[in-house]
Amino acid sequence: MPPGPGSYQGWTQSLLLHSVDVGLVLALIYLVLLIIGERRTLWMVRGLIVLMLAAALSAKLGLSLLSFVLEKLVIGSALAIAVMFQSEFRRFLEQLGRGQIVQLFQPARRAIPKPDSVIDEIVDAVKELSQNRIGALMILETSDPIDERDFSVPGVKLNAELSKELLQTIFQTTTLLHDGAVLIRGDRVVAAGVILPLSDRTASRQLGTRHRAAMGITERVGNCMCVVVSEETGSISLAERGTLNRPLTSSKLKELLEARFSPTLDEKAVPSELRSLGRQIIAKGKTLVRRVFRLPSSTSQKKK
Repeated sequence: MPPGPGSYQGWTQSLLLHSVDVGLVLALIYLVLLIIGERRTLWMVRGLIVLMLAAALSAKLGLSLLSFVLEKLVIGSALAIAVMFQSEFRRFLEQLGRGQIVQLFQPARRAIPKPDSVIDEIVDAVKELSQNRIGALMILETSDPIDERDFSVPGVKLNAELSKELLQTIFQTTTLLHDGAVLIRGDRVVAAGVILPLSDRTASRQLGTRHRAAMGITERVGNCMCVVVSEETGSISLAERGTLNRPLTSSKLKELLEARFSPTLDEKAVPSELRSLGRQIIAKGKTLVRRVFRLPSSTSQKKK
């Protein structure tokens, strides 16, 4: 006997709910990929997705032992990824708390190129400070301006043209602003004497407060990197995403800064891949909705 109107309506509602469920999961996965936005980590997320699908399939098929093992693997992998990308997830939760939901679906902007003269001024200043063993901490914005709420103390506004002489003068021990950090935006020194949040992670005894501050702000904020000069040893460090790259020579620092502010083709390809993935998900979702509600496709409407 053919199914009655009630059973057909129930089947349609069930299919619609499953479609919404799958769509929300795909949207969440797409959001995670946008937050991470790095080619080397996309494969890890894809591996976790494969494990999740395998666990769900094995549970459906009644393979209890395999399902149990896969579920534990999924939990362990999720915890490992959460630890590895704690700064990204922290930023994700902060944006949710601030109500910045729309910004979550916007891919991270690539680094704004800096003129070679700006990088040369920074590197020359760091080289002089390192040779004289004068401590320094510089925050370099890589894309959007940093929210001042991420600083413990915003510091003193300068808005001065960047030069190696200015940077060296600020960090002289006789000045009032030498203890804090300098905020650099483009080719301008925006502020000095900025107090940064310290990292909670345990670090080497050779690392002082400046290094912990550099790790702390780069853990909290993804669109910046910090250059640190040690007052005790004169060693140069570069912090990004809570990780310190040290010790560095001035030439190596220049190489890293030029690479960071001149994104490679491989880095540019990641957002385009994500946009392509998003378009495919939207297209398949529209096709599924048309089939469920038996709506005419856009091609058939054009033929008419």
